[in-house]
Amino acid sequence: MKSAFQTEPSHRHGRAPAGPTVGVLLCNLGTPDEPTAPALRRYLAEFLGDRRVVEIPRLVWLPILHGIILRTRPAKSAAKYASIWMPEGSPLMVWTVRQARLLLGQLGERGHRVVVREAMRYGNPGIPRVLDEMKAAGVQRILVLPLYPQYSATTTASVQDAVHQWAQRVRGVPELRFVNRYHDHPAYIESLARSVLDHWQREGRPDKLVMSFHGVPKRTLLLGDPYHCECLKTARLLAERLHLRPEQWAATFQSRFGRAEWLQPYTEPTLVAMAREGVERVDVMCPGFTGDCLETLEEIAQEARDAFLQAGGKAFHYIPCLNDRPEWIGALSEVAAQHLAGWPTTSTGPDAISLQQQRERALALGAPD
Repeated sequence: MKSAFQTEPSHRHGRAPAGPTVGVLLCNLGTPDEPTAPALRRYLAEFLGDRRVVEIPRLVWLPILHGIILRTRPAKSAAKYASIWMPEGSPLMVWTVRQARLLLGQLGERGHRVVVREAMRYGNPGIPRVLDEMKAAGVQRILVLPLYPQYSATTTASVQDAVHQWAQRVRGVPELRFVNRYHDHPAYIESLARSVLDHWQREGRPDKLVMSFHGVPKRTLLLGDPYHCECLKTARLLAERLHLRPEQWAATFQSRFGRAEWLQPYTEPTLVAMAREGVERVDVMCPGFTGDCLETLEEIAQEARDAFLQAGGKAFHYIPCLNDRPEWIGALSEVAAQHLAGWPTTSTGPDAISLQQQRERALALGAPD
């Protein structure tokens, strides 16, 4: 009879794993494999087919998705992706891979012996595939660390869904921990502040700093999703760190989709209104995105820029995402290290002391050495 579970990796009883047994799974949203309509069709079908992303009843939504959206949107989206595609590939993938490699190095410098792998919620490399690879490598404890500083059911919870769905097909499930949020973590706020201050040192200060976050339907806020509040707290803490007065900054929401009301104020209309009111220069950043992607490089640095300048604005500066900035990698390692606490990742320090104490207690009770 066929088992309901996947075949377990080969294992020799009594033999300790050769490599680290603790891993960090760094998760991002996802990206198409290439900037073409077929690739976008596959990616959007998975992304927009997620119940966490679109909560419309399936009988209503799926005919719209497959009958209209996936027939018309992929070609338009592919052209947008082509305008920001890097020689190494999709910007989101490039930055996520670099962040994973740098995080591994940073944790290593802190004394943590771990495996760090990157995965995408939608597209490749998918979360199930990477979890399989980590498990096959002997990883027994996994910290799932989404690259979403602010919690939302549409993003953070969706990553958890993918992990739990994988676990339902596995006989030997590793210990799992999830990082839900770090929107107000001091090191994260400081890394954002340093990126702004470095930009201002080179380019001077704007009339207004706009912090644009990815939008979600207003309905999610009314149903209890904390995302809106966490975005506003990030913006407030960053403004305080930069010593900005209320009139010197604004928090907005971008990437509307469909006809329903989304979180407001909307980014592009706000920028147009500022230009018409006489604001000459704006600097725009996207604190909710930890790596540059379509929504920052095309929607903000291209479309929003054009809208502001056409409305009468004189200068538009886009401040890049945190990407591979040292302060950000340091912040990410702090978040990871805090959530790894208690797991055997170090050969010295609190973990080693705890293990030695356990050994001494066992000997005192008469257990064999």
